[in-house]
Amino acid sequence: MFLGTHSPRLDDKGRLFLPAKYREELSGGLVITKGQERCLYVFPMAEFQRITEALRAAPVTEKTVRAYSRVFFASASDEVPDKQGRVTIPPPLRKYAGLTRDCTVIGANTRLEIWDTQAWESYLEQEEQAFSDVSEEVLPGIL
Repeated sequence: MFLGTHSPRLDDKGRLFLPAKYREELSGGLVITKGQERCLYVFPMAEFQRITEALRAAPVTEKTVRAYSRVFFASASDEVPDKQGRVTIPPPLRKYAGLTRDCTVIGANTRLEIWDTQAWESYLEQEEQAFSDVSEEVLPGIL
């Protein structure tokens, strides 16, 4: 499970230090791909394989399944962190997410998300009230 908020920086070669507490879990490989709201999703290889199987089982006759799969897999990049725990983010993914120097990495349960720090702060500002308002609908009887 991935939790928390971290503030690494991209270096000049497009590399990002993964949060130290997750380096071991991600050391065997990971997949970075486009996420919603112009962030990047980072999946451990096993989780990416689980999603791949779920999408494989989805009906290819559904237009939304085809469209989602195309973008999701076409933008995916499998990476192995280096010995310092850095991972290279390919230029097209950096461009998609608007990543320059300051990044925010958030834990999002089964994945990490990489955001441009300013974009994350704007998103959070807009969504915090909605978070409070919908907790009963998203988690009925739990919170």
